[in-house]
Formats: sequence, C-alpha cells, structure tokens
Amino acid sequence: MMKSKKIVAIIRICAGFMLTLSCCAQNTVLAQSADQPAPRTDQNSKLAHEQLLEKASNGKIDIYFEGDSITRRWGATDYPQFLENWNQNFFGWNAANFGWGADNIQNILWRLRNGELDGVHPKVIVLLAGTNNIGSFIPPGDEESRIADVTKGLAAILEIMREKAPEATIILTGIFPRNDNMKSPKAVIPVINRINENLAKMADGKKVRYMNVNDKLADADGVLLDGMTMDKLHPALPGYQAWADALKPLFHELLGPPAKEDLAPPPTGDPSARRP
Repeated sequence: MMKSKKIVAIIRICAGFMLTLSCCAQNTVLAQSADQPAPRTDQNSKLAHEQLLEKASNGKIDIYFEGDSITRRWGATDYPQFLENWNQNFFGWNAANFGWGADNIQNILWRLRNGELDGVHPKVIVLLAGTNNIGSFIPPGDEESRIADVTKGLAAILEIMREKAPEATIILTGIFPRNDNMKSPKAVIPVINRINENLAKMADGKKVRYMNVNDKLADADGVLLDGMTMDKLHPALPGYQAWADALKPLFHELLGPPAKEDLAPPPTGDPSARRP
C-alpha cells in the first residue's frame, strides 16, 4: 500500500514537472514577438530543415504547402494514410509539403528566411499556421495581445512569401478550430475567430486568397464535428478531405487540371521516424 502511494506521488511530481516545462516553453514563445524569426534548436528539427532544403532544390514544385504539424502530417511518409489521401487529391499538380510539426510562426519565418523557399518559384502557396502561438489556453486579459501578435506574425509570413515568390498566388487558410482544452473545449475559439477575421482582411482576392473551411470542421459554436480530428486538434482523414475539397477548385482555376504525371520531389517525413 505504501509502495503504491509512493508511485502515485512520483507520478504526480513528474506530471507537475512536465506541465512546468510546457508552460515555460509556451512563455518563451509568447515573450518573443511572432513577427521575429526564430530557429528550432533541437537536433530533429535541424535535420528536418536540411531535409526540406534538399526538397526545395529537387523536382518541380507548382504548389507549396507551408505550416506546422497540421500541414506536415498530410504529406508525410510517417503518416501513410494521410499521404495516400494527399496523393489522391493532388497528384499531377506537383505539390510539395514544407510543414514542420510544433512550429510556431517565428519558426516558420526562420525557415522561409533560411532557404526553404529560395529558388522554388511555386505558382501557388498554401499557408496554414498560427495555432501553436494561440495554444489551448490564454490567460484572461491576454486575448487582445494574442490576437494582435498572431495577426502580425502571419502578416510577416505573407510578406516574406511575396518577397521570395512574387508570382505565386497565396491561399491563406483560416486557423482551424481546436477543442483540446480539457476544462473548456471552446476556450480559444473566440480568439481564433478574431484572428481569422483579420486574415480575411489581408486578402486581395487576386494574389492573396483567403479560405476558411471551419464550417465544414465544426458547428457554429466552434465545436468540432465527430470524426474531423484525431485529438481535437489534428485533422483526421475527413478533416483533410474537407480542406482538399475547398482547395481543388482553386487549383483548377489557377493551374488547370492535374497532369497524368507528377514531377514534385518525393515526400519527406519526420527524421526521427526513420529506421536504420
């Protein structure tokens, strides 16, 4: 009995320590303005950056997807069921995925400024980012500053994309709903909605197109529909298909029908998932 109590105590201490680490990491992100580039310093992210640099220099890329794990998982070798869906929807359009998991806006900015879009010259860029800067919990009173910061950061991403790929049409995707706050599942939905309103204002309907598929993912209150996500945050296959169904008419408009062959570079994955 005493041994069981000690085990429970140790588990609680470890859980508290992990929560502290998580909070510290989030506070580090919030301490730096979202429009300031910042590299990921873990070895796996460094390897992924090298991998994506190589991808950028290979093949033909007409559609360039950028974002965090929500984007990355769709076209990654370590998520074969999502990669199959990616190929079913985009084969023949030379689409390449440059998302990286757990990236904040600052990290995406750094990657774009450090070679991942250099010399690519895509015709279309699809951007979905910002959820990691929002998080699942926002301290009361910080909502307005979070909205302003994320908006400013996404505007900075648009700026660097237009600088490095001036001929591309950018499809700016509204941040997806998330219900992963266990105590208050809809906690950050008002903030997401406000940021998305700001994103819509950045679009000119020509070179920057705004797309919001949230009504296909969630109800009017932001509650995710059954089966749309795996964990109240990351899309499941129906969620990705809803995004694809909205994108494909734009791809037809901007690029014409998909070709019978695809010249995009081979898909990549999480370096840590590689087997010897």
